[in-house]
Amino acid sequence: TCFRGLSLGSVLLVVSLGLGVTFGLMGVINMAHGEMIAIGAYATYMTESCFHRFFGQSDAVLEYYFIFAIPFSFLLAAFFGLVMERSVIRFLYKRPLESLLATWGVSLILQQAFRFIFGAANRQVNSPTWLLGSFEIHDITFGYNRIFVIIFALLIVFATWLLMTRTSLGLCIRAVMQNNNMAASMGIRTDRMRMLTFAFGSGLAGLAGAFLSQIGSVGPNLGQSYIVDSFMVVVAGGVGNIIGTVISALGIGVVDQALQPFFGPVMGRICVLAGIIVFLQWHPGGLFPAKTRSLD
Repeated sequence: TCFRGLSLGSVLLVVSLGLGVTFGLMGVINMAHGEMIAIGAYATYMTESCFHRFFGQSDAVLEYYFIFAIPFSFLLAAFFGLVMERSVIRFLYKRPLESLLATWGVSLILQQAFRFIFGAANRQVNSPTWLLGSFEIHDITFGYNRIFVIIFALLIVFATWLLMTRTSLGLCIRAVMQNNNMAASMGIRTDRMRMLTFAFGSGLAGLAGAFLSQIGSVGPNLGQSYIVDSFMVVVAGGVGNIIGTVISALGIGVVDQALQPFFGPVMGRICVLAGIIVFLQWHPGGLFPAKTRSLD
């Protein structure tokens, strides 16, 4: 149960980490975050198709295409995030309701674009052999793909932490998000920092889509299955806190899997949602509320 919970929590973590950047740090309610996930998944599908077209149907193709699909999914989703920030989001900072409605419209447009380009039917992406299969220890089955997502999530969290806390770019990003006017007076190009931050968060969503393509089919509505859970994880962990997002995702995954044998999948999920609602009533800032000197 703990392993299943950790694997589910790792999926939630990979999906939510990009939203933790765009929503937690920037304060933008991005309802098109799910479509950034779908872009990463379709990027993986296109990479596999290109490898088959140029290198044939040999098994060796499946062994290496995913290595190229991971950076491609990040870059493609980051590019679309950059375009969306420059064309829509940049005019809606500090306007959460307008940003919610605008990004919801972008979400609908992208879903129809996916249907027009790739068709309404789901696309199957084949996994390399090193992600297939499993092994057992004391009658406990450990799937390779689930182990990969746990390691993958930890690496993404570590890389994000390094970027935000150990680089000058991360320092500038945090300065702009905490006090835009003061950062501008110090010579930081705030528009560029916002653009890069939104693109980075969208790229993380693309990485989540690349992995999700390995555990299920790819379709126009792929991202919509995770958008509510993503917001739930980010808010429960503490808006803008990466460690809180990690603990929230893993905790929700373990509790959900622990309750399912007793209450079933539907009632187990309802109990988790009810527990989060009660927790937020008692602790509105989440596990790690943001510390600020603002009186707002």
